Amino acid sequence: MKILRAVLPLMVLAAACGTGAPQEAATGTVTGTSLTWAIETQPVTLNPHQWAQNKARLLVFNQFDALIARDKTGNFVPWLAKSWQVSPDHLTYTFELRDDVTFHDGTKFDAAAVKANLDQFGKADYNAVVKAIQLRNLDRTEVLSPTSVELTLKAPDALLLDFLASPYGGQVSPKSLQSAKDLKAGGPDLVGTGPFVLEAFVPGQEIRYRRNDAYAWPPATAAHQGPAHLSTLTYRILPTASVRVGALTSGQVQVAEGVPATEIPLIKADPELTFASELNTGTSFTYYFNVSRAPFDDKRVRQAFREAVDVDKVLASVYQGSASRAWSLVGSRSPFYDASLEKSYGGDTAKANALLDEAGWTARDAEGFRTKDGRRLTVRTVAAAPFVRDRRDVLAQAIQAQVKQSAGIDFQVKIVDAGTAAKAVEDNEYELFENSRGDSDVGAALNLILPAKGAINRTRHADPEVDAWLAEASTTSDPARRKELYVKVQQRVVTEEAIVLPVYQPADQIAAHRSVSGLGFDPSSGTPRSAYDVRIGT
Repeated sequence: MKILRAVLPLMVLAAACGTGAPQEAATGTVTGTSLTWAIETQPVTLNPHQWAQNKARLLVFNQFDALIARDKTGNFVPWLAKSWQVSPDHLTYTFELRDDVTFHDGTKFDAAAVKANLDQFGKADYNAVVKAIQLRNLDRTEVLSPTSVELTLKAPDALLLDFLASPYGGQVSPKSLQSAKDLKAGGPDLVGTGPFVLEAFVPGQEIRYRRNDAYAWPPATAAHQGPAHLSTLTYRILPTASVRVGALTSGQVQVAEGVPATEIPLIKADPELTFASELNTGTSFTYYFNVSRAPFDDKRVRQAFREAVDVDKVLASVYQGSASRAWSLVGSRSPFYDASLEKSYGGDTAKANALLDEAGWTARDAEGFRTKDGRRLTVRTVAAAPFVRDRRDVLAQAIQAQVKQSAGIDFQVKIVDAGTAAKAVEDNEYELFENSRGDSDVGAALNLILPAKGAINRTRHADPEVDAWLAEASTTSDPARRKELYVKVQQRVVTEEAIVLPVYQPADQIAAHRSVSGLGFDPSSGTPRSAYDVRIGT
């Protein structure tokens, strides 16, 4: 397989706001240490409003805080908002805010700042997807007092609080929203209220933070109060797994995320290291079939591709027992997961070949690929390099070899820069789209991916009933009714229409030296949480 790799455009230029010794509190009571953390993926942006990579979540909440947070039970808890009230008709949300919060640039956080952040999404060429999908029901935001803000909706929206607790809800200084040099990309001049201040982002190399010594407003889920334990924090961008692990074992870094299956035994066998893993929330890593193009405009071919892949065998080979198979595009951690889909399809080579014969792909070319009317049975995926994680390139190679051997399908994989991938989508020059999302409420992801006018509906599949089910699930606050509706959606797209091949449930891994404590996973996403509670030593 030929995998094309291109260099990621440098969306954020290196910038520094002083790289000297970390500042300590005037009282002298704040002490700390420095920590270096190896990460797998370079962020496309450091602006929380433009967030799209699940891997970037741990960076967002170092620099920015949200109005609310989610705890381990899935309940919403206070953060910058002390409390909130919802009207009986679910159209008005009133938030009471903390009065002791300050942005890194000295601007006071207040109701006007919340309004400025929400209004920013309404500006042209900022983030039209969020405005059209996540905030589609927001009618207006009103400042009632410096510490009270009211959100009025056009229709009930069960996903509003989830949005406000997500990276999109990260509060940015209104001053920097107006003056940042590169607003969409973010950088040191786009500031938040978080426990760390961004000092520099050197693309392809590292991201450096220093402690915000004035910090005193962590979420209710935090393990301590006051400033972060660490004085300085550096994330080294090391895309190659062996390099990340080597940097950890040699002591060049104290923490590494994205530990590949091949290295887990090495980490676990080292008494000086610790290892932890957590399944992500949201959607599973799934192959979505583009039904607007041949050959996936034929349901039989979609079904055949799924049957041609022995997912269990592929995962065992690539991830050596560390990956959990997916049966639905909804992850099993979600309360809306439909367990009845398990073992209902896949891995039947005889069925795959019978379906392709029935669909008219009966001839073979010199390389053994099926053909029809002189055309090879070819399907292409074009993946953007910034979103390739978890050895998904190796996974694609294994699936490529399997579908060729078992059913004569020519599966072509290209890994390219984000711009090239976007162009392929725009030109409809692909047959398969791969995606996973880490939304804490899977409804947010489904609203983006499945509706006919969904912002990332790459299947180009239109089903008015699915659209109606999703719309109702987004407006009702009854969990039982929401599950009933989301089960209908899963049955339709997975079983009845076969427009997806769920592959595995993404997970994040953290390996660290035993001297490091306070590491863990965000309860709302399953991704590594920020470094606020992290410390070295006792």
